[in-house]
Amino acid sequence: MHKNRRTWMAAACTALALMGASAQAQDYPVKPIRIVVPLPPGGSNDVLARILAQKMSEAFGQPVIVENKPGAAGNISTDYMAKAEGDGYTIAIAPNQTVAVNPVLYPKLPFDVVKDLQGISMLGRVPMVLVVSPKVTATTVAELIAQAKANPDKFSYASAGSGSPQHMAAEVFKSMTGTKLMHIPYKGSAPALVDVLGGTVDVMFCPINSALPHIRSGKLRALGSTGTQRLDLVPNLPTVAETVPNYESDIWIGMIAPAKTPVAIINKLNAELRRSLALPDVKSKLADQGIFAETSSAADFTKLIAIDQKRWAAVIKFANIVPE
Repeated sequence: MHKNRRTWMAAACTALALMGASAQAQDYPVKPIRIVVPLPPGGSNDVLARILAQKMSEAFGQPVIVENKPGAAGNISTDYMAKAEGDGYTIAIAPNQTVAVNPVLYPKLPFDVVKDLQGISMLGRVPMVLVVSPKVTATTVAELIAQAKANPDKFSYASAGSGSPQHMAAEVFKSMTGTKLMHIPYKGSAPALVDVLGGTVDVMFCPINSALPHIRSGKLRALGSTGTQRLDLVPNLPTVAETVPNYESDIWIGMIAPAKTPVAIINKLNAELRRSLALPDVKSKLADQGIFAETSSAADFTKLIAIDQKRWAAVIKFANIVPE
C-alpha cells in the first residue's frame, strides 16, 4: 500500500516536472539571451555569433547579446559555460578547439565538456588552405613533401598556438606524410600570417578567409585545401587529400549549452538556428567570410564533440603535443 502510494507520488512529481519544463519551453524566451564567444571580436566565431544573434532576436522578439570571453585558449569561456544556469539564456559558440581539442590537450581542466555541456547544433565550417611563403619554391603538395623529406627540419610552419586548428592540421599532415616541419607557435592567426607573408616562416595551414586576399594578390602561394572537396572560392585549387589520401582537417563551429538545459529548450534553439542558417542572406554573408553554414541535430553535434575528442587525443599523443 505504502509502496504503491510512493510510486504514484513519484510518477506524479515526474509528470508535474515535465509539464513545468514543457510550459517553460513554450514561453521561452521571456528575457534577453546571451551568446558567449570564446575568442576576441572580429574573427569567424564572432562574426557568426553576431549574424545569428540578429536573426534570433527578430524571431524570438527578445534581445540576443553577444559577449566575448576570450582567454586561456578558450578555456575561460568553456568553464564559464559549464557553470552557467541551464535555462537557455546563456549559450555559447563552440569551435572544435575549445570543446574537442582542449579537453584532451590540457590535463587538468575544471570542467568536463561531455558531462557539463551539451550540443545545440553545428553552425558551420571554416576550411583551411595549405599556403607557403614566397621564398618556398614548391608549387604543389607533392613538391612540398619531397622538399621537406630531402631537408628534414629545414622547413618551419606557423600556427595560432599550441592546440590550435592550424597546429593540429599541420601535425596530421606530418604524421600522414612522414615529413618533419618545425613548429613556430604564435598568439593568434594574424601575427602568424604576417611572418609567413614576410618569409620568416615557410608554411601555414591558414583559414581560407584570412588567406584568400593574399592568395589572390599573389603574396601567398596556396598548394591545397584541407577539406574533402575543392572550394568554390578557389575552384582550381586541389585538396591536400588528392595527394595525401584521406587527409582532412578543418575548423568547425557549433553552439552549446549547459548540460542541465531542458531538452525542449534545446530543441527550440536548434530549430531556430536551422531556420536562420538556411536563409539565403545569412548563407551569403557567412560565405563572404569563408564560413560555410552547416546544421545538425543537437544529439549529432554532441556526438561529434565526443568523436573528435578521441581523434585529437590520438594526434596529441602521437605528436607529443603539450600546452604552451
